[in-house]
Amino acid sequence: MPYRFDRIDPPTTAMIVVDMQNDFVADGAMLQSKQAHDLVPRLAKTLKFCREHGIRVIYTAHVHRKDGCDMGLYDDLYPPIADRASLVDGSPGVEIYPDLAPAAGEHVIKKHRYSAFFSTDLDLILREWGIKSVIVSGTTTENCCHATARDAMFHNYKVAFLSDATGTFDYPDVGYGAMSAQEVHKATLTILAFSTAHVMTVDEFFSLVPQGAKVARAA
Repeated sequence: MPYRFDRIDPPTTAMIVVDMQNDFVADGAMLQSKQAHDLVPRLAKTLKFCREHGIRVIYTAHVHRKDGCDMGLYDDLYPPIADRASLVDGSPGVEIYPDLAPAAGEHVIKKHRYSAFFSTDLDLILREWGIKSVIVSGTTTENCCHATARDAMFHNYKVAFLSDATGTFDYPDVGYGAMSAQEVHKATLTILAFSTAHVMTVDEFFSLVPQGAKVARAA
């Protein structure tokens, strides 16, 4: 059977908030994930819980320089990225959605690919903190959250993946049929639960943190 958490140990656990940026969350954004927008209150509650219980919170933001020097193949995949209309480093669109803004001292890791570990210093920071387990939240379930969870597992971190604090968008038919956001989300959770992570709800996550583990943690 896939591994399971019996408990969450706050001092050795970090919450990774993946790409909850204006360009993915805000109403009217060209790359908006409606599921990500709708889960904001639940994720805000979860981050408050983490901070109260001494679980470090770290954010990622998918960005590209305006000249495209770090673009790779994304300009072939997403027109709003190719047109420099979304995910431009330094623009308001790449800032974390206001309702989920980082607390004082919390870091935002800039990344240029789906995985938060690819060509970033995330692993360096987690190891400096003594982290052994990570919790993955954010958007999108099947791309950046999935890739980050997989790479975390490849780096020997035990992964909890929050089923109701991750979300995605509807997929159009590009030759293999369309999929709704709900279908994409469910398929990804099924795959991750078998091969990569302990998939759990926010409430299940809360229940695994010892009740006495309310620790003030310095940045």
